[in-house]
Amino acid sequence: MRSLPSDQTAVDTTAYEGEIQLVFSQVYLLMALGLVITAVVAASVSTSPAMLRLIYSNWWAPLALFAVQIILVIALTAAVSRLSTGVAVALFVAYAALLGVSLSAIFLVYTDASIAATFLVTGGTFGVMSIFGFVTKRDLTKLGSLLIMLLIGFVLGSLLNIFLRSPALYWILTYAGIGIFIGLIAYDTQKIKRMAASGFAGGRTRGGLVVMGALALYLDFINLFLLLLRIFGRNR
Repeated sequence: MRSLPSDQTAVDTTAYEGEIQLVFSQVYLLMALGLVITAVVAASVSTSPAMLRLIYSNWWAPLALFAVQIILVIALTAAVSRLSTGVAVALFVAYAALLGVSLSAIFLVYTDASIAATFLVTGGTFGVMSIFGFVTKRDLTKLGSLLIMLLIGFVLGSLLNIFLRSPALYWILTYAGIGIFIGLIAYDTQKIKRMAASGFAGGRTRGGLVVMGALALYLDFINLFLLLLRIFGRNR
């Protein structure tokens, strides 16, 4: 799910360099906090037999977790301009924690070493593409529109393959998804930069932009990590 609204207005970023740097420092800090919370919760749940029984012995529990996560993202995206920064951050943290509960399964399937290695690969890839999105003079708007359409196709294909269980489609979607999220990292970074440089036009606030920017990049990172884990993960 994409979180940042479209903003295609060309602006002179030089007049807002200080504001842009402040926004990005807060975006990356909040994103990192979300990743830490997700990792800690996932690791903790994976070592708790009681929590694992609660989640995986009831067919409805994973569905309920997923539904609550979707509701949180939709609510945050729709109401961020009306929420205080503290409430928006709290919703983001709650989402990161709930996603950590859902991702506890990866610690049961993959070795800790392969998870750590994949996280480092994801971090390096994210860093390179985010820097590219920040410094490039090329307008990535058209690329972003294409990537979002491809993302919709990726989601639909993934849902379809739940029933088809096709190994070939699984790997096609894996590599296509990696390319999509690598591109989205650059696209979302440039979008955040443009929105910061616009002086928060359209009723946006710095706090709202920070939360939504952190959420967008957080989701890009998590999805890229999970797709790379299909390749680099080693089963226990």
